[in-house]
Amino acid sequence: MKIDFEHFSTRVDEPASFRELRLEIEEFHHEYCNSLDSGRVMEWPDYFTADALYRITAKENAAAGMPVGLVYCEGRGMLRDRAKAVAETLMHAPRYLLHSVTNTRVISSAEGRIMAQSNYLLYQTLVEGPTTLLQAGRYFDTFVREAGRLKLKVRECVYDTELIANDIVYPV
Repeated sequence: MKIDFEHFSTRVDEPASFRELRLEIEEFHHEYCNSLDSGRVMEWPDYFTADALYRITAKENAAAGMPVGLVYCEGRGMLRDRAKAVAETLMHAPRYLLHSVTNTRVISSAEGRIMAQSNYLLYQTLVEGPTTLLQAGRYFDTFVREAGRLKLKVRECVYDTELIANDIVYPV
């Protein structure tokens, strides 16, 4: 999926309905990040639709429409496999995460789909080490409603830097 960065960066007057959606998305981010930051990674797939797409990729790959990603999951089943691997099988040093999500913008809302973009920072603290900035980037999201709640149909985590830590374990 190619991300049109110009479309996402174009200034749009925010209608009142978008303000309400933005608040709802910000509340979604609070819950999403709280689950991950509290180590409840097995809850993570529940924030997505059954046929969701989740990808962590470089800005250059996203701009070029290249499907290559650091992490690529199609469907809630793959997300559950990833969560289970993180929670139960991967061997990695103990760590704490801290997500910061800011500057949420609703881009469009039509036909039951809400397109939004937010900035994110992901900090990591190894139990026996300093806190480091693991990743900085933007979420490019498509939300839908299921049983009255927002769910992610697409989450593209597009990081800005070319040099990334090789120990990305938890979801972004």
